[in-house]
Amino acid sequence: MITISAFEWVPDFAQGQVRDLRVRWALEEAGIPYHTRLVSLGAEQSSAAYRALQPFGQVPYFEEDGFALFESGAIVLHISERSEALLPKDPAARARATQWLFAALNSIEPWIQQVASIDYFYKDEDWAKLRRPGALEFAQLRLTQLADKLGDKPYLDGDRFTAGDLMMATVLRILPPIITDPRLAAYVERCTSRPAFKRAYNAQMGDFKQAA
Repeated sequence: MITISAFEWVPDFAQGQVRDLRVRWALEEAGIPYHTRLVSLGAEQSSAAYRALQPFGQVPYFEEDGFALFESGAIVLHISERSEALLPKDPAARARATQWLFAALNSIEPWIQQVASIDYFYKDEDWAKLRRPGALEFAQLRLTQLADKLGDKPYLDGDRFTAGDLMMATVLRILPPIITDPRLAAYVERCTSRPAFKRAYNAQMGDFKQAA
């Protein structure tokens, strides 16, 4: 049985956003059962035992039959390689899906996360007030470029949902107010309306409620 780690508690604004959601969603799409190990913030996440599995003390880690993996992107890719629901058989289509998975993490997420960090953690700091307009401008530039590439297609590579869409949708959910292009807003809604996403989201929220 696959085990993934997840925090037992996070602040309200982070619930439904923690990155184990990406892994849960991939497992749900692939139809692979799993269970969670709930980890407390602080001492447990910093313990030597936990850091042996996740060296940065974050979530999630993935463990199956003694094999352990960390980083949500690497885990989602590992799961996707086991399921045509997330990666097509055709080599070119697989490569394109993988391309979008990495684009979500490297070309989009850092810029959204920069604005989100200011808004959630530093909004009253003088430096943050000065930095936010520039950070938002660049984030929106990247989002416009993404929307233009998406165009009127249902998904990033056409008619088929892939692991690239899964990752991109989770990134775009980080800070919904900055998603102003109707093409991207519809895209996120399309992806997150999938039954597998709803199961993953409800599972994460259920764990928070159970641990409360």
